[in-house]
Amino acid sequence: MTETHAKRRIVIAGGGTAGWMAAAALARTMGDAIELTLVESEAIGTIGVGESTIPPLVAYNRLLGIGEADFMRATQATFKLGINFENWRVQGENYFHSFGTTGRDHWSAGFQHFWMHGLTKGHEASYDDYCIELQAAMKSRFAHLPDNRINYAYQLDSGLYAVFLRKLAEADGCRRVEGKIAEVQLHPETGDIAALLLESGQRVEGDLFLDCTGFRALLMEGALHVGYDDWTHWLPCDSAIAVQTASVRPPVPYTRAIAHDAGWQWRIPLQHRQGNGIVYCSRYLDKDAALDRLLTTVEGEVLTKPNVIRFTTGARRKQWHRNCVAIGLSGGFMEPLESTSIHLIQRAILRVVRMLPAGEISPRDVAEFNDQQHTDMEQIRDFLILHYKATDRRDSPFWRQCAGMDIPESLTHKIELFRETGRVFRKNEELFVENSWVQVMMGQGIMPRSYHPVATKLSDAELAHLLSGLRESVAKTVAGLPDHHAYVAQYCGAQEARAA
Repeated sequence: MTETHAKRRIVIAGGGTAGWMAAAALARTMGDAIELTLVESEAIGTIGVGESTIPPLVAYNRLLGIGEADFMRATQATFKLGINFENWRVQGENYFHSFGTTGRDHWSAGFQHFWMHGLTKGHEASYDDYCIELQAAMKSRFAHLPDNRINYAYQLDSGLYAVFLRKLAEADGCRRVEGKIAEVQLHPETGDIAALLLESGQRVEGDLFLDCTGFRALLMEGALHVGYDDWTHWLPCDSAIAVQTASVRPPVPYTRAIAHDAGWQWRIPLQHRQGNGIVYCSRYLDKDAALDRLLTTVEGEVLTKPNVIRFTTGARRKQWHRNCVAIGLSGGFMEPLESTSIHLIQRAILRVVRMLPAGEISPRDVAEFNDQQHTDMEQIRDFLILHYKATDRRDSPFWRQCAGMDIPESLTHKIELFRETGRVFRKNEELFVENSWVQVMMGQGIMPRSYHPVATKLSDAELAHLLSGLRESVAKTVAGLPDHHAYVAQYCGAQEARAA
């Protein structure tokens, strides 16, 4: 017996990166099996400061059949191999969180155990010397390698990305409706969302609604009142100012995160300009002082009016409630320190696609979705807290507060496990892999007191051969890579950077 289903009417409230990422994925995946409508207003701006991404976006674009060179050309993107953290543990000291693996793991223990054993045997090479992505970033080199031997993401113009995705989504059947949402109408009996009433009087009905209205969360909070968990006691920064400047040198394949006495600043080099911003805690730095600090430290001509953003780091208590799913900022906010905002959008969209109801919405689907999204957000939250908590800085009230704050037990366990044993365990497909935790914990000054005994099974000669061989392989590979900017220009037609 063949069961037939009426087409599901899916309505996306809001455009921007979140809305058009959702529209492109649903339209490309589901096609004529759904009726897809996106409602947005040209009069409402988007946050649009998230220009730095992480490697899962590469897979997301491939999933949608997006040609990488076309995408990079349209979004003025550069490649990204990681983040350079400056002044985080102490002023004047840097470390790099790369997207790659370091060395070569054994099935019983990560490479860090062999490296630490090497230190006791007089091998003084830095842990950084064993990572292709890190060394390539520092030398501003990049190329695609066979067998995906180099892990990367993108630095892109998120506004242009939304425009690019809109073309794809509309070509695949998504209908865009222009207008401001005046009212979210609920069904009088079920309490579900029945329709969006626009200021023009037009009524847009649907069966499933995706809330992509940003911080306003017009559907999830404004209409359904799901509540919000505030995490600012762990992540105290609550403000940001973003500004774009002209490029003064060729773009490097990494993002910079530069700590200051009340937060940090970012620099993200694109093909045609540089993204800049300051993230700060308003308790310790006021807006005018933050803006002055930003504008006196940027390089190049300022191209845009400063965009001031206030935020509360945290998460909606429900990410899916009744017939509404939060996508992006409507579901919560992770400050941009590790470039996770677009990733959380992506994760939510892929879960919606996988759990798309054919008929009635299953409460078990809803519960599973909420559990998975909250797990993602809590794991990312802990990784971000690590950067603030594990610091030797005591030079300002902000850093003294961070160093002295209580942290979630889940993070305490991870830190102490690494400190005592050198081990990191990845749970439930969490975003940040073992090597990410190792790089950040050691970069922030947490060094293990011991290491796995499997490393001692190697003779001194075998250990020396392993370590030198890995270093030489990395150095040889990186030496063979072209200049990053030249490669981008050849690959997708990069714009020339202005001479300094």
